[in-house]
Amino acid sequence: MPNSERAEAAVMGRRVPAVSRALDILELFLDGDGTLSAPEITRRLQLPRTTVHELVTTLAARSYLVPVPEQPGRYRLGVRTYQLGSRYAEQLDLAAEGQQVARAIAETCGETVHVAVLEDADVIYIAKVDSTHAVRMVSATGRRLPAHCTAVGKMLLSTLPPEDLAARLPARLTAMTPNSLTSPEELRAELARVRERGIAYEQRESNPDVSCVAAPVRDRAGRVVAALSVSVPMIRWSEERQRELAELAARGAADLSERLGHHTGNRD
Repeated sequence: MPNSERAEAAVMGRRVPAVSRALDILELFLDGDGTLSAPEITRRLQLPRTTVHELVTTLAARSYLVPVPEQPGRYRLGVRTYQLGSRYAEQLDLAAEGQQVARAIAETCGETVHVAVLEDADVIYIAKVDSTHAVRMVSATGRRLPAHCTAVGKMLLSTLPPEDLAARLPARLTAMTPNSLTSPEELRAELARVRERGIAYEQRESNPDVSCVAAPVRDRAGRVVAALSVSVPMIRWSEERQRELAELAARGAADLSERLGHHTGNRD
């Protein structure tokens, strides 16, 4: 092992197998219907039966697991896990977490990345990392734009109930460029396409020289609370680039959603 790795290992300390196994057990409850028996845990983790019994007994004694009354021999997550999750959620800062994720995505693609939230019929940018290119989009955190003119805005509007959307939209939508949608009917048709794709696009609708792709950011309850976008000057835009950035935006939005406590049900 190189000296640097040995030094890092010494600082980090040794992993404790029993703790890792206990956490593996807790993470199993994130899938399925949220209940498991000791034999199921033994089979899925390939651990000795006595080890599983001891760990489950310990977790139950500390209220991390509780027996399911109507299903003898089965367990579900206990109140202690809820308390920890609630404390984690209280400490979350969407803007700070969004800035970290935006930075990682921007470093990958070299383009400008935003995270935005919806307020009335506008979007407000709460995080931003600039492109590394000389030609790039000019924007700032705190900036407010009409939601229907942006990819992040379309994504967020597409999640609203019809009555909520109708209450937010004026009879005539403001145009920021000749490509902006100005008809609520056209916008509703576009939002239906966004819901079908799960990705929103903006084609020079807020800036005549820029196009964007955006994906939804969800909280732990599954609600869409923000959107993450990648913005590209038209000189670097193409159908192939659009597909690449759509995948990257979706990856970044999923990462931010996970940081906010959203669980997709997928396990490594």
